[in-house]
Amino acid sequence: MVRAATRLRDAQLRVTAQRMAVLVAIEELSGHPDVEAVRAQAEKVLGGLSLQATYNVLRVLTDVGLVRCTQFSGHPARYEVERNDNHHHFVCRTCSEIADIDCVIGAAPCLHSRLPASYQVDEAAVTFWGTCPRCAGAAEQSDGPGHQ
Repeated sequence: MVRAATRLRDAQLRVTAQRMAVLVAIEELSGHPDVEAVRAQAEKVLGGLSLQATYNVLRVLTDVGLVRCTQFSGHPARYEVERNDNHHHFVCRTCSEIADIDCVIGAAPCLHSRLPASYQVDEAAVTFWGTCPRCAGAAEQSDGPGHQ
């Protein structure tokens, strides 16, 4: 909680129990939790936290750059600690696992658009869709010998 309070102060935010709990929850959960998972983890510290309060805190943390919110088509918004590393994501179509992928080409925005020079691109987001190794292995086993 001390680290969370320091990060909030460094972002020039007022330190509140809700903000600290949500920030710690995202760090503890790692990966790409949705708002329900963040709320449930934060409640372990606070004892109670409404869904609306969780959304409000996540919006503030995202606005100041402490948290990254990513929206994948057909999935609820996902949250992760902002590491300023310009990474992309892989989403499994079968189990919805989300994995981080290093930037495809290099430094931000790491992809070059063919927009007119008057457009200033500072970020490019790429989502790779497919099948994770676990789901691919399960599909191979179910399609194996003797399976009709």
